[in-house]
Amino acid sequence: MEGEPTAELIRAQLRRLRLNAELSQEEFGRLVHFSGSQVSAVELGQRPLDRFFLKRADEVLGTDGLLTSLLKLAERDGQPSWFRPWLDAERQAQQMRCYQPTLIPGLLQTENYARAVIRTDNTISDEEVEKRLAVRMDRQSILTGDNPPVYVAVIEEAVLRRAEEGFRSLMAEQITRLVECSDRPHISIHIIPTEVSMHVGLVGPFALARAGDGGWVGHLEHQLGGVVVDTDAEVAILLSRWESVRSEALSHRQSTGLMKKAVTSWT
Repeated sequence: MEGEPTAELIRAQLRRLRLNAELSQEEFGRLVHFSGSQVSAVELGQRPLDRFFLKRADEVLGTDGLLTSLLKLAERDGQPSWFRPWLDAERQAQQMRCYQPTLIPGLLQTENYARAVIRTDNTISDEEVEKRLAVRMDRQSILTGDNPPVYVAVIEEAVLRRAEEGFRSLMAEQITRLVECSDRPHISIHIIPTEVSMHVGLVGPFALARAGDGGWVGHLEHQLGGVVVDTDAEVAILLSRWESVRSEALSHRQSTGLMKKAVTSWT
């Protein structure tokens, strides 16, 4: 299993830190609101690593976020090999551009929307759904941390309108999040209205990230995963297509107004 060496490191560090603090499993369990048997199961690898548990452990043991940081590393190591280069590109980016014709971009999704999207794959377990959700939510810290990249997203209006009756409140929450994000100085969200019936972007979603050295890297999604694009010729094509889809989108002010109307339609 990918990420397992890091998971073993977390368990070993947890046990070492607990013993250094001269706490039995029962005593430690009371402090982190777990039973002693649950603490034992975590340390032995019989229970999955839990974000809440490790956060409480960091607080109790005074580790300055060590265990939760290691968990993030384990989750990254557990990602498919094709996705890791893009995760690195996201973290190093000073500028990011994203076009999505069918979904809200992952970095802008609410937890409820993201969970609903991940659950569309009925071949994965509930535990795997939550693991993938945790990774996606953690990725969003790119946009909320210190020195975030300038992030520009172009979304089709149809994405804002797509929801069954049972998803009305979920969509209202999601679009409200988009409006809030668009108020941040480093985030710009533009909507392509439904009147624009045909353009080159409809071929598929893509994203671009520009690092500090000025070089761009692209990412293309497809049904079986995705691919990172880094050759000059292919990146040039994506940059050209970005300019095309961006030119079809509404201005920042118009897009915000449209999103606010969409929220009203779902409430």
